[in-house]
Amino acid sequence: MNLSNFDERRELDGACHCKAVRFRLVLTNGLRSARRCNCSYCSMRGAVAVSANLDDLHVVQGTEKLTLYQFNTGQAKHYFCSVCGIYTFHSRRSDPTQYGVNASCIEGLSPFDFDEVPVSEGRNHPKDHNGASLTAGWLSYRSNTGS
Repeated sequence: MNLSNFDERRELDGACHCKAVRFRLVLTNGLRSARRCNCSYCSMRGAVAVSANLDDLHVVQGTEKLTLYQFNTGQAKHYFCSVCGIYTFHSRRSDPTQYGVNASCIEGLSPFDFDEVPVSEGRNHPKDHNGASLTAGWLSYRSNTGS
């Protein structure tokens, strides 16, 4: 997959696994915003997230199928499909003007398209430490194309 095909101002289609929830979005910074997080929730969820401004993501089908999960401070709002259980997007605590969007829900994109993804230090959230965002490490994927 050529990630340069994902122009940052191009409107993209997204959906959960069962397609009950469908949305359209424009990424804020293309795929350069791709990241993982090591907070307790994201560590278990395991998704690569990319960013979209709140005004640039529109649910076009299945709003009633979205289920909300909040924890700890309750500031971030994590949405997932109540039918298939897939995490679709969340409003970000670190930047309330943006959604973090599950890259796997974007048509034509997979977490395995990224060679390397930074992992944000979410166990010590930036909002709890004067806004300083830290990178805890990097997650990499190397395809076994020889098999």
